[in-house]
Amino acid sequence: MPQQSPLDLPEDDPFGPHNLPYGVFTTTDAPRHRRIGVRYGDHVLDTAAAAAALGSAHTEVLGAPLLNPLLAAGRPVWEAVRAEVRGWLTDPAHRAAIEPLLFPLADVTLHLPFEVADYVDFYASEHHATNVGQMFRPNEAALPPNWKHLPIGYHGRAGTVVVSGTPVVRPLGQRLPAGGGSPEFGPTRRLDIEAEVGFVVGTPTALGERVPLDSFRDHVFGVTLLNDWSARDVQSWEYRPLGPFLGKSFATSVSAWITPLEAFDAARTSPPARDLPLLDYLDDSAAEPGGLDIRIEVAVNGHTVSRPPFSAMYWTAAQQLAHMTVNGASLRTGDLFASGTVSGPEREQRGCLLELTWAGRDPLELPDGERTFLADGDEVTLTAWAPGPDGRRVGLGEVSGRIAAATG
Repeated sequence: MPQQSPLDLPEDDPFGPHNLPYGVFTTTDAPRHRRIGVRYGDHVLDTAAAAAALGSAHTEVLGAPLLNPLLAAGRPVWEAVRAEVRGWLTDPAHRAAIEPLLFPLADVTLHLPFEVADYVDFYASEHHATNVGQMFRPNEAALPPNWKHLPIGYHGRAGTVVVSGTPVVRPLGQRLPAGGGSPEFGPTRRLDIEAEVGFVVGTPTALGERVPLDSFRDHVFGVTLLNDWSARDVQSWEYRPLGPFLGKSFATSVSAWITPLEAFDAARTSPPARDLPLLDYLDDSAAEPGGLDIRIEVAVNGHTVSRPPFSAMYWTAAQQLAHMTVNGASLRTGDLFASGTVSGPEREQRGCLLELTWAGRDPLELPDGERTFLADGDEVTLTAWAPGPDGRRVGLGEVSGRIAAATG
């Protein structure tokens, strides 16, 4: 029986021609030759080789070792390249040229697909923010007074954004012992995850320029899964009055795949109803639906512990980008901004261990024992999908990381 071609995918494959996420890979015979690839089923297409073989006008941007030149090229090029790649993979006339350029995913190494310029993390889930407020401010309003007027965020550390599969070393820092007293120094005892969705900026802006809601698609190239690892004991001691710092900056994991924004057209949904009026630059009542129906699954050591729904997020990515630039702050190609922890209204929809265990009060029962926070050797994996055209699913590449013991 002849072997099935990697170009012949089942109709329901979540990485079919309706998806086409971009990544960067190397092969065992050329470990230093990084090249852009597009995922197709369980294979990856060498786009540089395909562009050269078929005489593409986009050979230069597709031949780069990172996605940044493609990101910077702008929306008309993004759309043209996407249409071109889809044609390469689906037109029978290209089959003989394209088949040899498809590599099994199991045989390649995936790398961080773009150089991260800046990293901003938001706090956009009302359910997450309410839970945190109830835990730590039980005698006060759960949400701070500004929360429903603007997307709260902080500027993170771009240099510690790592690709899925990179080990996460337990960080050291200051902690305040239970009951108070003087701080002590050592490995975090409350290592946590945050299931998030990240957005990758392509087209930059000049200093002083704003990005209104209706220009979101002109600047954001695509979507990636993200895990914002958090040292909760370090964070709780340091964060007042300026917010997260060392409790967050040691590692942020992203998927090896960036899914183009266009792949989510069928997943667009209206955000939850808002009970306070918004200032004009954030008012999306007349805009296209800004929410995305992305279904996330969180697993610890292969055991599912949560299914957070991204559709429940109060603030949309377009609003986050508008707020991030309303003061004239410039965008750079490769900027990454993240949603903040994705949580829903139900216990099984909470996107971090802090919520799932209610700050350690209610341990999770896993097949290999109880957990309040992560132990050395634990592996956390986020997966997700979104509704696609004609009832198909759009798969997002997974993001995983295993906890390594503290060093030093």
